[in-house]
Amino acid sequence: MNIINQLAKELGIREEQAGAAVKLIDEGNTIPFIARYRKEVTGALNDEILRTLNDRLNYLRNLEEKKGQVLESIDSQGKLTEELKTKILAATTLVAVDDLYLPYRPKRRTRAMIAREKGLEPLAEIIRAQQVSRPLAEEAEAFLDPEKGVETVEDALAGAGDIIAEQVADLSDFRKSIRQWTMKEGSLLVKAKDDKTESVYEMYYDFREPLKKMTGYRVLAVNRGEKEKILTVKVEAPESQIIFALNRTLIRGKNPYTEPAMKEAILDAYRRLIAPAIERDIRNELTETAEAGAITVFGKNLKQLLMQPPIKGQTVLGWDPAFRTGCKLAVVDPTGKVLDTVVVYPTAPQLKIREAKAKVISLIRKYHITLISLGNGTASRESEQVITELLREIPEKVAYVIVNEAGASVYSASKLATEEFPEFDVGQRSAASIARRLQDPLSELVKIEPKAIGVGQYQHDMNQKKLSETLNGVVEDCVNSVGVDLNTASVPLLSYISGISKAVAKNIVAYREENGLFHSRKELLKVAKLGPKAFEQCAGFLRIPDGDEPFDNTGVHPESYAAAKRLLEKLGYETAALPSGGLPGLLKKVKDPEALAAELGIGVLTLKDMIDELEKPGRDPRSDMPRPVLRTDVLEMSDLKEGMVLKGTVRNVIDFGAFVDIGVHQDGLVHISQMSDKYIKHPLEVVSVGDVVEVKVLGVDLKKKRIQLTMKL
Repeated sequence: MNIINQLAKELGIREEQAGAAVKLIDEGNTIPFIARYRKEVTGALNDEILRTLNDRLNYLRNLEEKKGQVLESIDSQGKLTEELKTKILAATTLVAVDDLYLPYRPKRRTRAMIAREKGLEPLAEIIRAQQVSRPLAEEAEAFLDPEKGVETVEDALAGAGDIIAEQVADLSDFRKSIRQWTMKEGSLLVKAKDDKTESVYEMYYDFREPLKKMTGYRVLAVNRGEKEKILTVKVEAPESQIIFALNRTLIRGKNPYTEPAMKEAILDAYRRLIAPAIERDIRNELTETAEAGAITVFGKNLKQLLMQPPIKGQTVLGWDPAFRTGCKLAVVDPTGKVLDTVVVYPTAPQLKIREAKAKVISLIRKYHITLISLGNGTASRESEQVITELLREIPEKVAYVIVNEAGASVYSASKLATEEFPEFDVGQRSAASIARRLQDPLSELVKIEPKAIGVGQYQHDMNQKKLSETLNGVVEDCVNSVGVDLNTASVPLLSYISGISKAVAKNIVAYREENGLFHSRKELLKVAKLGPKAFEQCAGFLRIPDGDEPFDNTGVHPESYAAAKRLLEKLGYETAALPSGGLPGLLKKVKDPEALAAELGIGVLTLKDMIDELEKPGRDPRSDMPRPVLRTDVLEMSDLKEGMVLKGTVRNVIDFGAFVDIGVHQDGLVHISQMSDKYIKHPLEVVSVGDVVEVKVLGVDLKKKRIQLTMKL
């Protein structure tokens, strides 16, 4: 297989682009580096395409390796024909290779193997030839051998049938067509083990759906119900049609002696050997497809969450709500430094509301707090009530935001949090994290394992390795697209920068603590274990706002500094003009980009990126994202009335809709059918996590705590 050609076809790109990307990956370049600084080489392939290309490259290389192993194994058995070799080399999936290898794969002792050891293979061949002119019982008498355990005619015929059944089951073309037919015509049949059991799976207690129509979220839900031993799941295949087709293909003529035996062997082959394997294959295929879709959605949700704009210049009060143990509060200044922590008890069972308000008012006045970041966990509803009452009672202008606190408890109990706040307990650390994730979501959320951030569905049921790889890739792309301040970035943030491992990130922070602030990107080469290759990969993504070299606070790579200086000189600027806020309107001064790029010895795409950076040095791409909705008052769920129109923030997007926070603690669901007047395949075509949307209330179920919303206004 020509892997480059295959990648180009699958991704809809040119072969030169695919080849260039593969070469860069093989040379040890990271995806963010290739996407940002090798646009000319790849024809501007973005990070999403490059990650897909990398995944497929690994799959196709594993496929080629598997083909080599299979060919070697079959050849060593002396059974490799040119026809079989051609089929194996032409296979495009691992499943197809496995099907072709099945007859030659070393097997555990099977019924057919035992029958062969008893010398019954010639009898099986006589039956398969379908040319006998006397009853099979007479043919079988010649194969009786009590010493080998063939004592009766029935024993001989049963053994021969086992051999034929295995031969039929090993035919790769049959397996392929049966698998396709089952997927096209079969159904998934789901039943409750006990239909009197109450569970979240009640809609699947008597459920049947054509396999070709099974949606990803249903597959994952059914899998989980089966794992929890609440549901039984079975693939229902069009058995009679499959058996009819196999009989028509394998039975020749109308031999009255062999036809019944062949039909029996074919039925046994299908029910005992083929159908269970096909069912496993199809269930695996459905699960893999569902997981891939869910991981993609999770990744897109995570990207939107990480790229929420930071709220800068405000002192924030982080509020970690709780009942019995009290609400932990942390005051965090605009730089992320924790100024104070307290515990208040405005919720049950203590209900010390007046005392809690007095403490919070004292903090607001002492530290000039302008924003409260309230976690959405247990007791959030009750805490929100206290906050809104308090804000109405004071003259100071303070707003609050409900923040998704998923993962805050994971972080607060982690080794990293212990190192960061050794003097705090887990509640104080959690409150500080809730405040900081509002000030700078990206910097704070990178401290938490991506799958714990809570913007996916069924994440605990998925292939954890694939999930982690995908989500880590999303975080890496986000961190590198924003860039980080080399002199303030934490170890977790630095470890997501292109080319920097966790060990090197620790070395960077250790160097900074020992030698003081970095004054230039070049100083990175003095950090232990950070060599020239790592420097090439990471330098462009690290910023030094007040360093010796103005370009160090831009996304211009050090390899292009000379070209950038010549560009500024040519357009009549001094390099020193950069720190004062960039050079807006620079692009308008370039009359012929192609000629200028050629003169500077760089590509047109690199020139365009360079101008973007010089126009707005240190520009944060997150500034284009929608800002969180700041609240000053609260609604009760009981306040909601059908037809009410509200503004809300999208908290999570899943296959069948989106959950929207409308300020009543319980998120409402906008079903996919209520998102747009035109047909859409997936909610992500319309909304993303963090979007501020206008919704209308369709229905409220107070008992089940469900809110139905529509975006069709």
